[in-house]
Parts: sequence; structure tokens; C-alpha cells
Amino acid sequence: MKNFKWSLLLLVSVFAYGCASRSETTSGAADSIRTIPVTELKPQNTKLHREYVGDIHAVRNVEIYARVKGYLEEVYVDEGKEVRKGQTLFRINNEEYEAQLAKAKANLQSAIAEAKGAELELKRVKMLVDKNVISKTEIDVADAKLAAANAKIEEARSEKSNAAIQLARTEIKAPFDGVIDRIPHKMGSLIDEGTLLTTLSDTKNVFAYFNVSENEYLEYIRARGKASNEEAIVELELADGSFFKHKGTIETMEGAFDEGTGSIAFRARFSNPEKLLKHGSTGTIRLTNTVENAILIPQKAAFEIQDKNFVYVLGKDNKIKTRSFVPRSRLSGYYVIKSGLESGETIVCEGLQGLKDGATINPKAVSQDSLNVPGSKIELTAR
Repeated sequence: MKNFKWSLLLLVSVFAYGCASRSETTSGAADSIRTIPVTELKPQNTKLHREYVGDIHAVRNVEIYARVKGYLEEVYVDEGKEVRKGQTLFRINNEEYEAQLAKAKANLQSAIAEAKGAELELKRVKMLVDKNVISKTEIDVADAKLAAANAKIEEARSEKSNAAIQLARTEIKAPFDGVIDRIPHKMGSLIDEGTLLTTLSDTKNVFAYFNVSENEYLEYIRARGKASNEEAIVELELADGSFFKHKGTIETMEGAFDEGTGSIAFRARFSNPEKLLKHGSTGTIRLTNTVENAILIPQKAAFEIQDKNFVYVLGKDNKIKTRSFVPRSRLSGYYVIKSGLESGETIVCEGLQGLKDGATINPKAVSQDSLNVPGSKIELTAR
């Protein structure tokens, strides 16, 4: 009887232990299923912000050269100063050119006097011919002398005009309103014809040139085709990270792609009333295009294997499967999907470490709006 009680007690203990073990196993399996954030893919109207290195040029920027030789006698302006159209900037010593002009004037007067003498001689010859004193051939000779004298007048006038031009070139004036650049030669320097005196820039408006790839060019053209009545607005980020207060507009682009780089140059115009932007400076151009019905995923939801992009797609019974996709655009923070993923599918949006194809997860749904990536170049808009 005693042995029977011990046998019954042992049987109850084994049964209880087995039940407890199965309970712990079931609990452990449940605990091993991870809770992973997932999101449903939905098409959205999307603004893509693309950034390009821009070269800043003044709308008008000219180099001013000396057009005559001589000593630089006066410098009327200073570097970095604003000047007005027609304002005198430099003066080259003009004594030699004044003497040349005076000589040219004297030669002109002499030629005029000689022509008058030839004209009087022609009248005298005609009178003698009419009286049959001399032959008619003398008229031809007198005519030729008068024509030669008139030609000398024209030559002298040309020399006078050229001397006046050379004298006027000793004063160098501003061709338009602008800002003076560096002045390499100081007063007293001997200047040759063709010497660079300074550069003048008109920066009330500036051009920004930037290169766009062929794919991005096509994206821009398609976007502009749907908004043909709107100006293509761009922003300019300065070297210190701040944005220029005035927005620019794209005015034109080159007529052909560069064979070496496969890009095409765009030109944008910015108003610059404060003269903050200078000729030759650089900045970052931000160009915004709107893409309709785009499917986006955060880059942290994807992983690469042998140069291909993959995500985990949520299937039946909360099992995940790997799926490859092709991005249309790759910008900081997001992929814009070209193919491989469809609207309405649900993907794992973060926490990919340790996941495997076919694994079961506990999905935690999050909205796409909550996935905005700080610093992203993509802006989601209402559809």
C-alpha cells in the first residue's frame, strides 16, 4: 500500500512537470516573435528637392583695358567702389595725343586751302579755254588737281578724327553702373595698349549656372509641362548654410548635353539688390520638382545584396518575404520607387537587423507621414 502511494505521487509530479514545460515552451516561442514597425505603401504627390553646385556670375561683367599707350596719370576710383555709367575711372597722360590732334587739324586746314587754290585754277583754265587761249586738255589737268586736293582733305579729316579718338581714349569711363574690382596698376605706371586696368561688375542681378543630368532634365521638363504657366523657382543656399532671401527663376538652358559629363547647364536669375552675391562666388541651387502619385520608402527600410535593393514585404500569417525593387530616384532619406513594389503592399520600415526571409513578426502599423526623415530632400504633399 505504501509503495502504491509513492507511485501515485511520482506520477502526479511527472504530469505536472510536463504541463509546466509545455507552458514554458509555448510562452518562450511567443516571446521570441519580435514587434516590428511596418507601413502600408500609398501613392502620394511628392516634391523632390535636388541640389546642384551653382556658379554665380554678374549679369554684366567686363574687363576694362587701356586702348592707348602712356603713363597712368590719374586713378579716380578705388577698389570695391560703386561707379555710375559714364564716370571717369582713369586718365592716361594725353600731351602726346593732344599734339597729334593739333597737327591733324593743321594738316586739314592746309588741305582745304590747297583745294581752294585748285578750284580757282580750274575756273581760270575754263575761262582761257572759252577764249581759245589754251586747249581743252588743260581743263582735264585742272580737274585732276582739284580731285587730288579734295582727296587730301578727306585724308586729313580722317587723321584728325583718329587723333581725336586716340585723345578721347586717354580717359577711361565706366560703360555701365557697377562695382570696381582690383586695380593692379597704380598712378605713374607705364601702360601699354591692351593692359588690363580693372574689372567692372553689375551685380544688381546675377546668373547662377548649374549642371543637370539627363534623367533629372527629363524629370524637370515633364514637371514643367504640367505647370507651364508657373515660373520654375529655385533657391540658393550660401556657403554658411543659410538661404539667400530672394528666390530665383530658371530662364534658359543650353542647347546640347556635354558629351563628357552627360549633363546640361541651366541658368537661373536672382535679384541681388543688397549686392550680397558677388561675381565668381558659388552656392548650392535647390531645384524642386513635383512628382504625382509617387510611391516612397525610407532608405532605412531597404538593404542591398550584390548591388540590388531589397525590402521585407509582409505576407499572410505575418510572415515576411524579401522583395527586390528598382528605385526611380535616390535622395537622402528616401527611395522613389520605379518598379517592384505596388500601392497597398505593407513593408517593414525599420528594425531590419536579425530578420530573415520567412520569419514571423508581430507587425506594428505606422503611417507614412510619421516616417519623415530629418534633412530629407523630399516633401510629401496632400494628394
